[in-house]
Amino acid sequence: MATKQLKLSGLEPLVITPQSNFINVGERTNVTGSRKFLRLIKEEKFDEAIEVARHQVEGGAQILDVNMDEGMLDGKEAMVHFLNLIASEPDIARIPIMIDSSKWEIIEAGLQVVQGKAVVNSISLKEGEEEFIRQAKLIKRYGAATIIMAFDEDGQADNYERRIEICERSYKILTENIGFPPQDIIFDPNIFPVATGMEEHRQNALDFFKATKWIKDNLLHAHVSGGVSNVSFSFRGNNTVREAMHSAFLYHAIKHGMTMGIVNPAMLEVYDSIPKDLLDHVEDVLLDRKDDATERLLDFAESVKGNQKENETKVLEWRSKALQERITHSLVKGIDAFIVEDVEEARQSVERPIQVIEGHLMAGMNVVGDLFGSGKMFLPQVVKSARVMKKAVAHLQPFIEAEKDGKAQSAGKILMATVKGDVHDIGKNIVSVVLGCNNYEIVDLGVMVPPERIIEAAKKENVDVIGLSGLITPSLDEMVYLASEMEKENLNIPLLIGGATTSRAHTAVKIAPKYQNTVVHVNDASRAVTVVGNLLQDNNKVYKDDIRTEYNLFREQFLTRGKRKEYISIEEARNKKYQIDWSKSKIIKPKQLGVQILNDFDITKLETYIDWSPFFRSWDLHGKFPNILNDDIVGEQATELFKDAQELLKRVFDKKLLKAKAVFGLFPANTVNDDDIVVTINETCLLERSREVTETPKAKAQHFKFLTLRQQLKKREGVPNFALSDFIAPKTSGIEDYIGAFCVSTGFGTQELAEQFEADNDDYNSIMIKALADRLAEAFAEYLHKEVRTKHWSYANDEELSNEELIKENYKGIRPAPGYPACPDHLEKQTIWKLLDVEENIGVKLTESLAMLPAASVSGYYFGNEEAKYFGLGKITEDQLIDYSKRREISIEKAKKWLNPNLAEI
Repeated sequence: MATKQLKLSGLEPLVITPQSNFINVGERTNVTGSRKFLRLIKEEKFDEAIEVARHQVEGGAQILDVNMDEGMLDGKEAMVHFLNLIASEPDIARIPIMIDSSKWEIIEAGLQVVQGKAVVNSISLKEGEEEFIRQAKLIKRYGAATIIMAFDEDGQADNYERRIEICERSYKILTENIGFPPQDIIFDPNIFPVATGMEEHRQNALDFFKATKWIKDNLLHAHVSGGVSNVSFSFRGNNTVREAMHSAFLYHAIKHGMTMGIVNPAMLEVYDSIPKDLLDHVEDVLLDRKDDATERLLDFAESVKGNQKENETKVLEWRSKALQERITHSLVKGIDAFIVEDVEEARQSVERPIQVIEGHLMAGMNVVGDLFGSGKMFLPQVVKSARVMKKAVAHLQPFIEAEKDGKAQSAGKILMATVKGDVHDIGKNIVSVVLGCNNYEIVDLGVMVPPERIIEAAKKENVDVIGLSGLITPSLDEMVYLASEMEKENLNIPLLIGGATTSRAHTAVKIAPKYQNTVVHVNDASRAVTVVGNLLQDNNKVYKDDIRTEYNLFREQFLTRGKRKEYISIEEARNKKYQIDWSKSKIIKPKQLGVQILNDFDITKLETYIDWSPFFRSWDLHGKFPNILNDDIVGEQATELFKDAQELLKRVFDKKLLKAKAVFGLFPANTVNDDDIVVTINETCLLERSREVTETPKAKAQHFKFLTLRQQLKKREGVPNFALSDFIAPKTSGIEDYIGAFCVSTGFGTQELAEQFEADNDDYNSIMIKALADRLAEAFAEYLHKEVRTKHWSYANDEELSNEELIKENYKGIRPAPGYPACPDHLEKQTIWKLLDVEENIGVKLTESLAMLPAASVSGYYFGNEEAKYFGLGKITEDQLIDYSKRREISIEKAKKWLNPNLAEI
C-alpha cells in the first residue's frame, strides 16, 4: 500500500515522505522555552520578536513553533497578533506554523488566522473522548494536521506499554470515528529526562525509541515528534553533555522512526564528532546498557563541565607569550578565538575591570592605530581588530556595570548619522569603526536621520564632533540645511562631511558658509582619525583657522574658475544637438513590449558578473582587480579580504540569505520638443508569461514623459551638445522608436544580516555583507542589461562579451541612471517607479529624498540605438533651469534641489 504523505504549507509546501530527512521545528518563538522571546512579547516589542522568528527560519527551521502560554499574557490576543505579523513577512511565512498551546481557545484563535496548512500542538484524551473528538473535528475542518500527546484520563504515558496503548486508542478514534486523515496525525510519545538518579526513569529514552518503532510499524501513515531538550534536563548548565545527549538521542530516535522534533540546532553536536568516551557514557544511559550508567555519566560530566570544546587546531606559538603580547597579537591579527580567555586573565590581575580596557586593550589598539597610521595595516584589518575589541569589551561590561564603574575614559564623543532620506551607511560604519578603534566613543543614529534629531542628540549627548554621511544628491542639500540649523542653534561643534556624492568643492562652496564653526570634508576613513584628533586637541584654534582659510580660498577660486568657462543658451544648445540620420538608423522592435518581473531570481547567476574593483575601493584598497591581489603594497591584505568575501558570498548563495528581484519594461517611445521623451503604454504592451516571469501587471493606456537635460558648455565647431533625448527618434520623423527602464535589487535580507552580525559584535561582516550586496546589485544590473540586449530587445543577439568587456561598456546601447552624469535629475526615478509599478511589483521603495530602499538597488533606462553613448551633462545655465522647471511644473528652487550639483551646477 502506498504511503500517504503529510503535506503542510506556509507560502511554500512542505511534503514529508519516507525519504525526507528529519524535520526540524524551530523552538525559539515559544514563550515557555525562550526567556528572550517572552520578554519581547511582554514588552510588545513585536518587531524584535519577528526577528527571532526570522533567525529561526534562516537557521534552518522547517516548521515554526509559536507558543504564547504565560500567566501574565493575553495568550489569545498575542497569538493572533503575532501570526498576523508573520503573515506579512514572506521570508518567514514561507514555512508552516505549529500552533502550540495547552489552551484550546488559543489554538482555535490561531487556526482562524494562520495561512497555509498548520500543525496543532496539541490535543489528547486527558479530558475524555468527547472533548478529544470535538477538538479533532474542528482541526480537520480548519484543514490542519495535529500532534497527539500520549496522555489520557489517567495521566501521561510514562512507560512503553502506556505509550502504545494511548497512541493506538487515539489513532482508532481519529481514523474510524471522524475520518481524520492518518497522515495528518503526529504522535508525541513523551520524551522524559534520563539520568535523574530515579530508578523508574532509567528506561525513559529506551521506551520512547521502542514506542516510536511500534507506532511506525502499526499505526499506518502516522508520524512521531517530540521535544528533544527534555531528555537532558538533568544536565542543565553543562552544554557539552547536553549537546552530546541531544545528538545521540536524535540519532537513535530517527533510526526508530521519529519524523520531526523541536530542537535547538545550536544545542546539537555532530554525532560522529562526539568524543568516544563521552558518547559511550551517554549511550549507556539512553539505551540503559549498564546498571551504574547514570552514576558513571554524572562523574564523567564533572570532568567536562564548563569546558569549551577542544580546538582542533594546534595552539600556535604566540599563545605561550606574555599576556599583553597575546592580547596585542589578537587585536593586530583580528583573532577572536582566545580574547575572552585572555581578558578574563587580565581582569583577574587588576583591581578593577575598567583597567583592562584602559590598559591591556588600549595598549593593543594603540599598536593597531600606529600600524594603520603608518600604512602597515589596512582598513579591513582594522575592522577585524574592532571585532576582537568589541568581543573583549562585551565580556568585561557586566563586571564594569556591577561596580557602577561607568565607561573607560574616551578620547572624545562622535555623533555619526546618514542624513534624512538617505539609506546608505557603509562608509559611515567604516569611519565609526576606525574612530572607535582609536578610543572615540561613537553615538550612531543610523540612517535617514532628520536634522532636528541630530541636533537634539548632539546636545543631549554633549558630543565633541558631528559626522554626516550621504550617498545621493538630495543628501547634499540636507547637509547644507543642517549646517544652517546648527548655526541658528548657536552650536559650537565641528562638522565632518563624508559620502560618495560629497566633495571638497561642495563642502567649501555650499556648506561651510552656512556654519561659523569648523566644517571639514573627509574623503576616507584613514583621514578621519587625523582630522578628529586635530579638532579635539587642546590647542586647536590654529588648525580650525587653517581649515576655514583653506576653504575660503578654495571657494573663491572655484567660483572664479567657473566664470572663465563659456556657456551657450539652451536654444543654441538644442540647435547643436547630436544628429542621427533616422532614415538610415537601425531600429529594432523588442520581442516583447511591456513590463516583466523577476521575483526570487537565482542570485548565484550573478557571481560571474561582479566587478570587484569598486569592492576593494569601499575598503580603501585601491587598485584594479585582479591585479590588486598581487600589488606590492596592498596585495596581501586584498587577497585576504577577497578570501573572506568569497566565503561570505558562498554562505549567501548556499543558505539563500539574500533575495534578488527585478522589474523591467520595454516601450514605444519618441522625442518631442527636443528634450522630452514620451513613453507609450497601450494594448501592444500586454505581456505573454515567460518562464522567469512570475507576475503580469495590467497594461495601461497611458503616456509617461522623461525629461532630459542638455549640455550647455560652449564647444568647438562640429562638437554636439548632448541630451539623452538625442538617442530616441523624434515624433516628427514618423518612426516608432523604443526605450527601456529597469530596477534591480539584491538588498532583501541585507539589513537583517548586518544587524545580526552587529549583535554579535562583528562589524567586519556587517560591513562586508552590505558591500557584497551592493556589488551583486550592480552585477544584476549588468546581467539584466545583457539579457535585454541579447534576448528581450534582441538588438545585439550576436553579442559575446567577457565580463571585463562588459565592465568597460563595450556593448551597443547604454543604461544611464537618474542622479548620474548624463541625467543628474533624481526626480526621474519617480517616473520610472510609476511606469514600472516598481514598489508594487518588487517592493523597492523610494525614500522622501529618492534613495532606493533596500539600498543595494540599481535603476535606470535602456537606450538601444547603436549611436547612443555615455556623457556628462556638466554645468547648465539659468535659462535651461527655468525652462526645465516649467516643463517639470515645479519651482526653480525645487528643480535645483534635485539636480546633482557635482554634475549640473548652475
